Amino acid sequence: MLQQFSKREGSVQSAKIFTEEDLKKATNNFNENNVLGKRGQGIVYKGVLPDNTIVAIKKPRVADQNQSQIEQFINEVIILSQVNHRNVVKLLGCCLETKAPFPVYEFITNGTLYDHIHTALQRASSITWENRLRIAAETATALSYLHSAASTPIIHRDIKTANILLDDNYIAKVSDFGSSRLIAIDETQLSTLVRGTRGYLDPVYLHTGQLTQKSDVCSFGVVLVELLTDKKVISFNRPEAKRNLATYFILAMKEDRLFEIVDEQMMDEARVDKLKQVAILAKRCLEVKGDKRPSMKEVAMELEGLRMTSKLESFKLCRDLGLEKRFVKRIEKIEEK
Repeated sequence: MLQQFSKREGSVQSAKIFTEEDLKKATNNFNENNVLGKRGQGIVYKGVLPDNTIVAIKKPRVADQNQSQIEQFINEVIILSQVNHRNVVKLLGCCLETKAPFPVYEFITNGTLYDHIHTALQRASSITWENRLRIAAETATALSYLHSAASTPIIHRDIKTANILLDDNYIAKVSDFGSSRLIAIDETQLSTLVRGTRGYLDPVYLHTGQLTQKSDVCSFGVVLVELLTDKKVISFNRPEAKRNLATYFILAMKEDRLFEIVDEQMMDEARVDKLKQVAILAKRCLEVKGDKRPSMKEVAMELEGLRMTSKLESFKLCRDLGLEKRFVKRIEKIEEK
């Protein structure tokens, strides 16, 4: 395993190498009580290192340890070894003694975006519109970095709310790079086996196997629709025509029925024009033809622009009410986090 990993281009020395015994001690021998979730081809455990650092450890399922799954784990370790961005989950190290590597990540405390949108247990603390807009902007910024600023461009290939983690301050962290692909700077597309999650897949990629950065844009568009509507991407509880959320959303936009599917809480919290702007951006991301979709850089800039104008409008309102000092202090606290 160690030889196979070390030969791969891009592996770095900064990631710590753990022994299998280290990880067994950290997780109480991979105790079921330490399971954080089952993601991709592995089970993620909460672990505590000797220095009391809390970590997340991904262990491949034994039944899945064929060559393809081993390659996915190696792929994730190599890609995350090259990435340094505040909105991408950090790889702290890995164990190379096992047949497939066990990646060790920073522990993200607040679960997944999917949990907070769709799990009944979390609904009492449902994420505000202000936080949703920021999470969307942070996720888009991370994807823009992967596409345009990483040393070798990276296509994530499985963007979904279950792969966006949230910390205590609801800061977004993109995770799960097992299906991701490095792409040469002079390449625009790759021919690959189709991987991803139903409901999020780019239809062009699904039908042709041609993977491009615009495939991530399409998946991100579905995430935006989830943030607007609180609806699951595939639901057999909805009528057949509404079963696929992206299709349902596009039809609602076409028929000028957007606000019939936007979540009630979002209607209460956000201005109608802001909801429309995000919806229009989501629709552009979901264009059938990839070349009609914006780049992730354009998406990130537009979302950040919406956030800034929302802050400015809030400040003006507070100023009119004589509350501008309190507002500035609140913004400073948010920015510090």
